[in-house]
Amino acid sequence: MSTILVTGGTGNLGSLVTARLRVAGHEVRVLSRHAPEHPVDLRNGNGLDAAMAGAEVVVHCASSPRGGDEEAARHLIAAAGRAGTVRNLVYISIVGVDVVPLRYYKSKLRVERLLEEPGLGVTILRTTQFHDLVAQLVDTAAKLPVVPLPSGVRVQPIAVEEVAGRLAELAAPAPSGRVPDMGGPEIATLPDLGRTYLAATGRRRRVVPLPLWGKTYAAFRRGGNLAPSHAAGRETFAQYAARRGR
Repeated sequence: MSTILVTGGTGNLGSLVTARLRVAGHEVRVLSRHAPEHPVDLRNGNGLDAAMAGAEVVVHCASSPRGGDEEAARHLIAAAGRAGTVRNLVYISIVGVDVVPLRYYKSKLRVERLLEEPGLGVTILRTTQFHDLVAQLVDTAAKLPVVPLPSGVRVQPIAVEEVAGRLAELAAPAPSGRVPDMGGPEIATLPDLGRTYLAATGRRRRVVPLPLWGKTYAAFRRGGNLAPSHAAGRETFAQYAARRGR
């Protein structure tokens, strides 16, 4: 079995990846700013060399829409090079980072390219949005008297548990490069998903499709965030919403 380092290992995705790897018998080192054994801040790299020592695989789940992902990736790459034992660096990215001009997406794409540059063995998995993200968006919008959601924007949500399982499969010493995208089982508009989620969670609220503008909105309307030919997920958003509504 391998020694595997998981960045963001206390987060929503990373904690699930960690659990699956440990069940499979791997030695897993959990990295995050609040991890008890390996408290590492990837923005400055402090403590990273000690955590990286002897690791064969790195699963990079740490990410922040607030920025800093590229700096974190540079520290991770440098530490992996110094360790000399890392054979595979697995990175979770997002479908559409190369066509949707959202600031966070652009940063994820630059991280992909940074990881591919130094000649390290890498595995990159792009997935569609998690069910949780759609639910969070609806919950935020539902704080208003009506529930405004972008009109014409389709999403293909996927269960975070299924993505964690795929990442655990990819966390082998042999790198796989850019693997096929992974999308949820169904595509629907955000207003329709919002109605499904509100009904499942017992809220009688009016959803108002809200037209937006700009290049990012246009890219979403064109379906740049979708992977219809890679609908690998099993749990539908309605099934997820039903679980949340219990």
